[in-house]
Amino acid sequence: MTVLPSVLPSVGVVIPTCGDRPALLRGAVAGVLAQEYPGRLAVVVVADGAPGRRDPLPALGVPVLANSRTPGLPGARNTGIAALDTDLVAFCDDDDLWLPGKLAAQARALAAAGGEFASCAIEVEHGRRRVTRLAGTDTVTVADLVRSRMVMVHSSTFLFRRGALWADESAPGGQNEDWDLALRAARRRPITHVDRPLVRVRWGGASHYAAHWADRIAGLDWMLARHPELAADRRGAARVYGQLAFAHAALGRRRAAVRWALRTFGARPGEPRAPIALAVAAGLVPAATVLGLLHGRGRGI
Repeated sequence: MTVLPSVLPSVGVVIPTCGDRPALLRGAVAGVLAQEYPGRLAVVVVADGAPGRRDPLPALGVPVLANSRTPGLPGARNTGIAALDTDLVAFCDDDDLWLPGKLAAQARALAAAGGEFASCAIEVEHGRRRVTRLAGTDTVTVADLVRSRMVMVHSSTFLFRRGALWADESAPGGQNEDWDLALRAARRRPITHVDRPLVRVRWGGASHYAAHWADRIAGLDWMLARHPELAADRRGAARVYGQLAFAHAALGRRRAAVRWALRTFGARPGEPRAPIALAVAAGLVPAATVLGLLHGRGRGI
């Protein structure tokens, strides 16, 4: 029988922001500070943005740092990690909300498993709808993350040993840096997953870090080059190829969309992203309409 400590490891929380949505940022900070956590809790907000542009931040009651590293989300995360002295570090995006019990549940699960990286299930909020996304497991492996992006292994659920991992600042436009981080963590040791929706992830609002289609393409190309196992797994390859087909279709690049759709069919004939991308490329349906329908179901492309 595992005996858990009454006082859990100290935790530092990094909240990156560009300051362009102060109400959501206040909510993110409040959700973290409201955690009933039997251990030391430190919170730091890292303000990121183009030089000379910095919207005023509201009074938050926590330290606010400027991103001192590469501009963008990975640099902001790493600025926060470097500023902390805690045993564990956690991320919370400025438009997401930690729900009661999140931190204690994950820290106890980590202690029980002897792990070093944890995630949890999420509740996706899009408009007036909320959809719970569960993993159906208490352990996430590299194979799991290759076959599926596993949206519930979301950056706002990450809790891990400080110093063990850093966000990769070479990620184009900051794209897929969280997926890359989760894959690298799972290679070290399976991820401890608490399969309860303990983070509310908000989709659909304007975001400083929202991806342009060209950034998404560059980010997927970066992942394929960085993680060859993605192309080796037929199901995982078909998913990424289908996303590339859709992104090119959204940009009006029909030939590229068709080329990637054919690669998708070759990897896995039943992959639904290929016909969806072809429909967008043919002008039968706008990309935004497809995304709106998927987001309403708590899913992405």
